[in-house]
Amino acid sequence: MLKSQAPSPSAATGAAAPDAALFREGMSRVAGAVHIVTTDGMAGRAGFTATAVTPVTDSPASLLVCVNTASRSAQALLANRVFCVNTLSMADLALADIFAGRAGLHGQERFTKGEWDKLATGSPALVSGLVSFDCRISDARVVATHNVIIGEIVRIRLGRQEPALVYRERHYHAL
Repeated sequence: MLKSQAPSPSAATGAAAPDAALFREGMSRVAGAVHIVTTDGMAGRAGFTATAVTPVTDSPASLLVCVNTASRSAQALLANRVFCVNTLSMADLALADIFAGRAGLHGQERFTKGEWDKLATGSPALVSGLVSFDCRISDARVVATHNVIIGEIVRIRLGRQEPALVYRERHYHAL
């Protein structure tokens, strides 16, 4: 993993960097789709709720996931080198809370809720997900407090068309 070494634009210009609390407040106003990112392999099964997921390219099909470096799930994902991004519907709101750590379940216990199967990589795929993107890591690096992970998509499974679960202003919403 590489750590970003480039100076920030504010450092180069001498301007003060935005306050972290102000940044978090600003980002809370940006709606984001809610996903459960899962992995399984030699380092074990793990998963976490994420909104920091975005497409990178369509050829080869790839996406980017960001996760805090202190997360146990991030360590398993990096060691396993595979992951599945499961996009949630409003019906999966309880699972979003479980995988965000708000329900008191940890590790393997989280997978006792919801219905899971596997796609090509062996990472857990949520049967009720709107879509599941099964990926192999093609690049990963540390940027400040987070791992920025790019996965090449090896399989896509489309689910039911239902209202999507989004997160905005620190609350879930249907879209």
